[in-house]
Amino acid sequence: MATAEELCHQAIELFATGKFDAAIATYRQALELDANYTDALHGLAQALAQKDELDAAIATAQRITTLDPDDVLAHTSLSVFYMRKGMKKEAEEEAAKARLLEWKKQLQQQKERKQD
Repeated sequence: MATAEELCHQAIELFATGKFDAAIATYRQALELDANYTDALHGLAQALAQKDELDAAIATAQRITTLDPDDVLAHTSLSVFYMRKGMKKEAEEEAAKARLLEWKKQLQQQKERKQD
């Protein structure tokens, strides 16, 4: 039996070749093994978005932000998904969150480098 990580890698290959339905199914299999596997959630959100299943993509990205509120990519993805739905206010809010989180990460990295 494949691990969640192995299934996620399979799904990435399927996604890369444009087999979005198969990628979605495989990401979901990975998530059955590890419901909190954020790499699979990210992939699933992108595959859903490729199929214009934006509500499902948004729900998936929101789940990531629940698991990891500091996930820059999840907030960036939400911004893109909201913009594609015409939800400009929500898109701008998520973009701002992503920028703020990225700045915080950069400041933390600078602080860590100074301590070394």
